[in-house]
Amino acid sequence: MPWHGLSAVECQHRLGVGPEGLDTAESSRRLAERGPNRLELSAGRSTWEILRDQFSNVMLIMLLAVAAVSAAVSIHQKEFPKDAIAILVIVVLNGLLGYLQESKAQQALLALRDMAQPLVQVRRDGTWQRISSEHLVPGDLIRLEAGDRVPADARLLEEADLGLREAALTGEAEAVFKKSDLVLEDTTPVLERKNCLFQGTEVVRGRGVALVTATGMATELGQIAELINTAGGESTPLQQRLDGLANVLVVSALALVAVVVALGLLLGQDPLNLLEVALSMAVAIVPEGLPAVITVTLAIGTQRMVRRAALIRRLPAVEGLGSVTVICSDKTGTLTQNRQVVQELRVGTERVSVTGQGYDPAGTLTPSPLDPPPGSRAGMLPGSSTLLLQAGVLCSDAEHRQLADGSWEILGDPTEGALSVVALKAGIDDFELRSHFRRAAEIPFSSERQLMAVWIEDPDHALQAPLGSSASGSPSLLISKGAPEVIIGLCDRWIDGQGVVAMDGSQQQWWLEQARQLAGSGLRVLAFACAPHHSSPDEPLEGQVLLGLMAQLDPARPEVAKAVATCRQAGIRPVMITGDHPLTARAIGSAIGLTDEQGEVILGRELEAMEEPALKEAVARCNVYARVAPEQKLRIVKALQSNGQVVAMTGDGVNDAPALKQAHIGVAMGITGTEVSKEAADMVLLDDNFATIVSAVEEGRLVYANIRRFVKYILGSNVGELITIASAPLLGLTGVPLTPLQILWMNLVTDGVPALALALEPGEAGLMERAPAEPGESIFARGIGSYILRIGVVFAVIVIALMLYASVHSRDHWKTMVFTTLCLAQMGHALSARSDLPLIQVPPLSNPWLLWAVVLTSGLQLLLLYVPALAKFFGTQPLSGHELMICVAFSLLFFLYLELEKIWRQWRRGLHADA
Repeated sequence: MPWHGLSAVECQHRLGVGPEGLDTAESSRRLAERGPNRLELSAGRSTWEILRDQFSNVMLIMLLAVAAVSAAVSIHQKEFPKDAIAILVIVVLNGLLGYLQESKAQQALLALRDMAQPLVQVRRDGTWQRISSEHLVPGDLIRLEAGDRVPADARLLEEADLGLREAALTGEAEAVFKKSDLVLEDTTPVLERKNCLFQGTEVVRGRGVALVTATGMATELGQIAELINTAGGESTPLQQRLDGLANVLVVSALALVAVVVALGLLLGQDPLNLLEVALSMAVAIVPEGLPAVITVTLAIGTQRMVRRAALIRRLPAVEGLGSVTVICSDKTGTLTQNRQVVQELRVGTERVSVTGQGYDPAGTLTPSPLDPPPGSRAGMLPGSSTLLLQAGVLCSDAEHRQLADGSWEILGDPTEGALSVVALKAGIDDFELRSHFRRAAEIPFSSERQLMAVWIEDPDHALQAPLGSSASGSPSLLISKGAPEVIIGLCDRWIDGQGVVAMDGSQQQWWLEQARQLAGSGLRVLAFACAPHHSSPDEPLEGQVLLGLMAQLDPARPEVAKAVATCRQAGIRPVMITGDHPLTARAIGSAIGLTDEQGEVILGRELEAMEEPALKEAVARCNVYARVAPEQKLRIVKALQSNGQVVAMTGDGVNDAPALKQAHIGVAMGITGTEVSKEAADMVLLDDNFATIVSAVEEGRLVYANIRRFVKYILGSNVGELITIASAPLLGLTGVPLTPLQILWMNLVTDGVPALALALEPGEAGLMERAPAEPGESIFARGIGSYILRIGVVFAVIVIALMLYASVHSRDHWKTMVFTTLCLAQMGHALSARSDLPLIQVPPLSNPWLLWAVVLTSGLQLLLLYVPALAKFFGTQPLSGHELMICVAFSLLFFLYLELEKIWRQWRRGLHADA
């Protein structure tokens, strides 16, 4: 029901309620019919479901099968099943690791429900009572005053200077003034329904009586809760790539196992021996250490991001940031400073430009001439700009003060606080001014009058001096501020370059045109006037002297323009989505480089009318959206995702939570953000700054680059192991070169420890000058797949050569020599994997962790050979010095190949560049 399109009387009639409110019986009946006024929680996944999902990974399923077969073989051979137990331990640890990452229950709806649980004054049985908001029903009459939270959606019946902060729904901090006598069009969007109140918003001034029209999940807040319930929660690119990696590895391993077993049987190999080979191959292809290495890498990335004011709540988001192609950002507080700042004054026939940042009073006021209106004298009367600034301070209540740390803050309305800041830039202190000129009476601001007026005592005429003889003998001064069309309409005089003069129709139009020009630039414009010889609020307010205009803007953060340029350079498209006015949105968008002064701005009501194909086309071209409602933010994100984009979405209000959850990367504000938005997000900005997102993207790209680096290292080594194991029966060798336990040692320790050190590799130059990874890109893309196969084959050829040599010259130790050569060769591989450049061109100590990892892992490998207990457990034999040197020589041969290949590729690139 479009309650905003009905009169207050008709709304009461439709809901069957009179001035005495509902009676107890009727309210109980409606409560039983509609249910309590609370938000229903989504059940979400249970602990068991989360745990079960961890073991549905195809690689872990294959390892469980391997463990079962290995245990059966060991029992058949009357041996202790240590290989099977080791595999099971690894499977369980990997599953628990994934469980711990995902087991945090979602708190977004709990926080949302907590927002909606105030006590409320309600009229029942002809008396006002205070009850829990859960017991409200449609048709209840509720009374609200400053400080209350609105308990349900309601149609306003009566009000007195009623202002609400609707930031929880709209994202905008400015108070919205409500009017009960409005009847709006049925199609009026939520953001513009000035005769309605919405659950979860706050009353900041005045009072009112309203008629409850919707409760619980039927409210606008309830619809947002429903959106959170249904928002998809997209997998990050890393999660998708790892799923693809698992499928490729398992299919490849099973295919290779089938080929080897078939050929082995044709060659007359023992079936039990072939089964052991197959088990070892299955274990070899699975990078058991990879999940742990990726988790630690992402955790390291989160620590680096915290130092750059970005708090990561979900680990996969670290890498996901590096793949982002679109950043959708709210305007207020993220792209802007969330601080109203006076940008310009219009006094006499001059423009006064104001500089400075935020609430800091450092800044300058620089006048420049305007084309004067007909019949006026050009210029600015001495003292007239001072009177305008003094009027701004005296006709406002906000205070501007300095904190102990040297920063400045505003107490009160930010719009009024900006007037104190600009006054202090001209040397006028608000506290001293108000102490000297006392307020005798006032008319508070109201949305009906669109002005505020005060009467200031001025017995010595110090304040009124610029008015000249027109103020002679006046003991006080009326000062008014408000909407330009209202204030200018109350004036019959103004101050031109020579003094107070009568204002004719053409001059009045000139001033209105000045206000329109400023508003057209996205500025919020206030007009100021005064009247000497005006005794009290009982007299009409006409006949005032126009003092001038002040234009404010919540300015862009100074670092945002550079951050936007960095995004574009990095192939990332920044998009602004705001609930603010389209002119303001365009002005900010133009200032930071999102669009130009004539750039397209799509309104929320236009989005509402678009079908999905048109919406997909619109989001592909438009970078600025204004007057956007919560469900429309969600539609924008979904449309971008359907266009194949990886989307990061920023937000701070409850209204942003569904879109934050739907986006690949949800980014909440740490300072101004609601708990709902933080719980729905993957990342929280500790400084609410758009530039911090760009820094986080850079860190994300570094993390992804390091993940690619150690994936190619780990899988290149695993492919070498796999081919080596597979070749043994085909070459007529009896027994398995590597047991599952030895393979687990290599995958977890020999591969894992250096891989962790590779995760600490510093970033390369030009990281933010590259395009982001293509959406849907495989982890094997851009040469990784061919590298893994090529290096794996070369690695295997070198180890197979060693295996053939050792099987002839060290018959009793050939398996241990193969094991040792594989482990030591991987140390050289780790060093080489640091960079695509030859190591002679890389600073040797830029990653000392890798050097320590190589030394530590090599030492541990030697302990497996020469400590009897370890040698027995892992099935190794102590090697002679000669045998160990042969292993080292073959390992160095692999390292030499890796470096020569890089030198050759660099030479080839140089040739192509010269050509």
